[in-house]
Amino acid sequence: MKTIAIIPARGGSKRLLHKNALLLDGIPLVAHSILYAQQNHLIIDEIYVSTDDNEIKKIALQYGAKVIDRPPSISGSFEPTITALQHTLQHVDSLISTIVLLQPTNPLRPKNLLKEAFNCFENNDCDSLFTVTRNHNKLGKIIENKYYPFNYSFGQRSQDLEPLYFENGLLYITKAAFILEHKIITENAFPLEVNHIFASVDIDTQDDFEYATYLIKKESRL
Repeated sequence: MKTIAIIPARGGSKRLLHKNALLLDGIPLVAHSILYAQQNHLIIDEIYVSTDDNEIKKIALQYGAKVIDRPPSISGSFEPTITALQHTLQHVDSLISTIVLLQPTNPLRPKNLLKEAFNCFENNDCDSLFTVTRNHNKLGKIIENKYYPFNYSFGQRSQDLEPLYFENGLLYITKAAFILEHKIITENAFPLEVNHIFASVDIDTQDDFEYATYLIKKESRL
């Protein structure tokens, strides 16, 4: 039984055109996740890129990943990620026990994150794991032009807020059987807290891309 990484990277993107092929620090965006998976070869047995795009396919093959050709019927902008994962599993010959989902739009990850995450996944009674980050903002809702605090009271200090967390998208680990049941995050998923600056990077716009570029340059100077 194998653990495989799946990187879903379709060609269409509306807010940042063809983003998965754009060069981030001289490397195509999708290739950052391929390289990260390769660096964790003791955990990941095979790397698959699911794409409907010929340029992304060429990039994936160039960087040593295997490619699953995704049909147009599951490549639309509103298509959930789970269908790409299911389609990949249906076209892989090997017996797969575990899926590591690496989204190309989250190209920056702490070096030892997957090792830490996989240890947590194996040592806890869970069927999946996903990464989260603590939110330190004062959040509220606006209803009929009136503001209602959600996680605080007016005048409350930020450091006294009840902890809230957001799903940061850095990585997901799920038993393959649950992917086939349409689940990436299962009922007893382990939320791994990652409070790292990379957790704030999710590339969907030009500003996101420029922020990621800035962080890469900053890290290289440290």
